[in-house]
Amino acid sequence: MKIRSQTWLQIAIFSLLLGAGAAILEKVFWIGVDSTLPKTNKVISFSRPGTITILSSNEKIIQKLGPATQEKLSPGNMPLLVKQAFIAAEDRRFYDHKGVDLWGISRALIRNLREGSVKEGGSTITQQLARTVFLNQDKSLTRKLKEVTLSFKLERELSKEEILEQYLNYVYLGSGAYGIADASWVYFSKTPDLLSLEEAALIAGLAPAPSFFSPLVNPNLALKRRSVVLNRMQNEGFITKNELLNTIEKPLKITPAKPKYLNSKAPFFTSWVAQKLPEFLTVEQIELGGIIIKTSLNLDWQIKAREIIREYAPLGMEGAIVSIEPQSGLVRVLVGGKDFNNNQFNRATQALRSPGSTFKLFPYLAALKKGISPEEIYNDKPKCWENYCPKNFKENYLGEVTMAKAFEQSLNTIAVDILDQVGFKEVISLANKLGVGRDNKLGFYYPLAIGAYEQTLLNMTGAYAGIANRGNYKEPIPFEEIRGPNNSLIWSNDTKRIKDKFVVSSTIADTMNWMLQRAVKYGTGKASEIKGKNVAGKTGTSEGGRDLWFIGSLPKITTGVWLGFDDNRKTKLSSGEAANTWKVFTKKILKDLDNLSSNN
Repeated sequence: MKIRSQTWLQIAIFSLLLGAGAAILEKVFWIGVDSTLPKTNKVISFSRPGTITILSSNEKIIQKLGPATQEKLSPGNMPLLVKQAFIAAEDRRFYDHKGVDLWGISRALIRNLREGSVKEGGSTITQQLARTVFLNQDKSLTRKLKEVTLSFKLERELSKEEILEQYLNYVYLGSGAYGIADASWVYFSKTPDLLSLEEAALIAGLAPAPSFFSPLVNPNLALKRRSVVLNRMQNEGFITKNELLNTIEKPLKITPAKPKYLNSKAPFFTSWVAQKLPEFLTVEQIELGGIIIKTSLNLDWQIKAREIIREYAPLGMEGAIVSIEPQSGLVRVLVGGKDFNNNQFNRATQALRSPGSTFKLFPYLAALKKGISPEEIYNDKPKCWENYCPKNFKENYLGEVTMAKAFEQSLNTIAVDILDQVGFKEVISLANKLGVGRDNKLGFYYPLAIGAYEQTLLNMTGAYAGIANRGNYKEPIPFEEIRGPNNSLIWSNDTKRIKDKFVVSSTIADTMNWMLQRAVKYGTGKASEIKGKNVAGKTGTSEGGRDLWFIGSLPKITTGVWLGFDDNRKTKLSSGEAANTWKVFTKKILKDLDNLSSNN
């Protein structure tokens, strides 16, 4: 008996050692396999190839570009009804298997053989998630083996709920809908938590063949597929027999809508973003996708600006507004017209218009740089330069005036006189350094002084922002930060940009800013005056009032306004219209600006 007991003890110890060894070998095996596989955290941050998400400065989604306009539900917010519908439709043994369901494969194989065609798939929800995130749709043995090993890894490293929720966020459900949130909106114009039983069942039935079962394409097939899902939900105990009977005969009711982020909330701005993006990303990075762009846009200000342009561009005229943060060059507002849907031409970035007297900034700045005092006396009288004879507004001449007074009253003759005095090269060089005249070149022609060469509102506003920033020019930019796949930082406005680019000294810029304040307080910019604020700005009117401009600054923001007709007709109005529009907009955002000042 003693020998027999010892034998059984030895057998037990050997069995334990053998089991432990097998477990260790299995662990080592899977560690080795896992080391060759992608990391599962990609499931959480996954974006479909080619997708670019554009965010506002406070990280609200403005638009999604590329093949997916996906809205994801955050963890814990996936409705139970939706989860039950998809489990019944796609993977009834989801909570029982470890990533691959051999019973499910066998059942599908038997049914398909019996039916003589493919009626049921054997892939689990985990396998479908692995395929979506890590692989492609190739029907090769190698891809299938990778899918199986990745599924086992996902099951080992993620919970069932994490796998199910991410699957429901990524699964393609037709009509441009990626994930349950998109599908709920596209087919029923509602969020997933508001889906009824029949609606959840219909969406769940789309997964195997979204185009084939789409209610927008084949409503009768969609209803049949919905019935299949509802029956499976009843078989699995997710709904009662009565719920099935009350639902299965309900008619198809859809209220289709476009994916939420397909259309931009700020289309003029995002069209400019798309245009600028190749300057910051390679073609490969754009095609790969997974890009998240935190832009400079203040969406609330943008909406206010758009409303104001629609209201204050009178008589069928068009308009544009650009607001730039002088200290960073970040473009906080960019509205290029009244209605992007009717006309996509961006009047802020594409329209070349005569800047009128707003261009006078550059000859006067050149004069200050040359050492000419604002108190220098000039004689305002009719005069010609090489057969060019500029006239003042209403042919009003003031005689002897200081340079500061001439700027304040926007005297054309003195602007040309100063250009002649300081020289074309100096004026053009300063304008170029402040971002004006690089694309549309400036010429050695005396009307240059009063805005003969057409420029964009964006570039002109950027130049004024450089003066507001005490001579430190920052090129206007729509990006705060660009991140790639796995949240990797590609570009940051804080770290990648040249910090200081002084075009003129701070002393000269401050003097110019003082002259701009006088132009508002005592001169042509009076309509922009805001009580208690030192507005620094300048009006501009091209011949016949074809272009109405005002560009003005407060310490934290520089805003440019343009009004006019697209066909260059005369407006028969004055630049006071633009100055007043500037004032209306600025007063709308004044509280935000004051908060910015108090926080700094």
